[in-house]
Amino acid sequence: MSVLALGLSHRSSPVALLERVALNGQTRANAVGEMVGSDAVNEVMVVSTCNRTEVYADVVGYHAGVAAITELLSWHTGVTLGELSEHLYVHYEDSAVQHLFSVTCGLDSMVVGEGQILGQVRDSLKEGQETGSVGRVLNDLGQRALRVGKRAHTETHLDHAGADMVSFGLTVAARGLSVTPNPGIPAADVTPPAGCPMSGQGAPADQDPAERPRTLSADLPAGPLTGTRVLVLGAGSMSALSANTVARQGAGTVIVANRTHERAARLAECLNEAYDTVHASTVPFAEAADTLDEVDLVISCTGAQGLVLTADAVAAATEGRARPLVFLDLALPRDIDPAVRDRPGIRLVDIEDLRQAAATGADTEGGRSNALLLVRGIVDEEVNEFRSVRRANEVAPTVVALRAQARDVVESELSRLHGRLPDDLDERTREEIGRAMRRVADKLLHRPTVRVKELAAAPDGESYEAALRELFDLEPQSPESPESPQTVADQGRPVAAARPAQEKA
Repeated sequence: MSVLALGLSHRSSPVALLERVALNGQTRANAVGEMVGSDAVNEVMVVSTCNRTEVYADVVGYHAGVAAITELLSWHTGVTLGELSEHLYVHYEDSAVQHLFSVTCGLDSMVVGEGQILGQVRDSLKEGQETGSVGRVLNDLGQRALRVGKRAHTETHLDHAGADMVSFGLTVAARGLSVTPNPGIPAADVTPPAGCPMSGQGAPADQDPAERPRTLSADLPAGPLTGTRVLVLGAGSMSALSANTVARQGAGTVIVANRTHERAARLAECLNEAYDTVHASTVPFAEAADTLDEVDLVISCTGAQGLVLTADAVAAATEGRARPLVFLDLALPRDIDPAVRDRPGIRLVDIEDLRQAAATGADTEGGRSNALLLVRGIVDEEVNEFRSVRRANEVAPTVVALRAQARDVVESELSRLHGRLPDDLDERTREEIGRAMRRVADKLLHRPTVRVKELAAAPDGESYEAALRELFDLEPQSPESPESPQTVADQGRPVAAARPAQEKA
């Protein structure tokens, strides 16, 4: 088993390239299927978000794994190997494990510490389990990564250190809004209704609304978006989170547009049930542009493969508009035409803008620094523990083979001995002789096999297992290792493709 992590993120690649490399829908299914079908790859899990596209794989060897995955990634996305190699990073073995753990904790996110990535990794693991591309190796790794992410958020103040992507986007977007707070709006107690998509919590259908736990609260007069009219495009998890966030921050009107009207209606119903001060409604997705003149802020995250709002559509809908209009595009590929920036009075904030804003922000707050240090400590601890368990499991077949070899020797010698023993020797004595020889073999092997498991868990412990195999001629040589994986993996530097892509019919 050799774990490989390969990908691009907001730290290594411009947004325009991330858009092209994003693996979604059938393209993702086809790419994963061919990767798993490769002789160099055993298992695959893809984590594809608005900030990254990463492939985690169990491979037969470093070079063969990198070559197979990069070729297929290039083929299915249409991005040349030359373009990929400039921005691609590769992590191998312990470094790959550490990278996934760090990603799941939010340490590698654009908004450091955000919690959405934990759910995205969970969804990626579930998808791999359902399609069969994830087996024992990546399942163990993925489950451990989720455990690490949960520890990071429950044992530290990481949740207070980093906002989620939506909150951060709204903070940046709000700079372009001209909203006057309305102190007459009363504070509201917020109750997540049964099965509400924005809360992630369900309740029995026959439960009295008055009995539902009132776990959310909003101090709406202090909200930066008080009185704002918002259009939300999409009704998925990110859009639901956006709608909930703007409501908590004081938005007075929320209009939801989604291709599936039932989902938009359910989200609007949730908002109306949860917030006394919010009026939520829906509009057909095809007519979303017609509402642009009525709103102050548009948030879009639909998952569409093409533009949802073109510059021409925005220009036609906002002709003669005097108030500023802000678009927050959280989608990848982008939903909003970048050309809308040329329109007077319109501001567009997309993933690239958020990346630049995050890069210029200084993490100097003591609480954040302390939380990040604690989380990094958790990651290091979990990487070491995962390595120990993994190597102990890997040495187990060698120990089993050694004991089987000893058992065969004992049985062979007993068979030879029984032919030389007196014929009148009773069966009970013969059995006692056999038990004694087996006990001797077990006792001779007990300490060495326990020690090799302990030593295998230590750094460079694989050498002890290799020595055991060699001394007793148990198995062939160990699988291929990269010549110098740490120079690439530990630093996460871009790497060139190992060989040119083969043309496919």
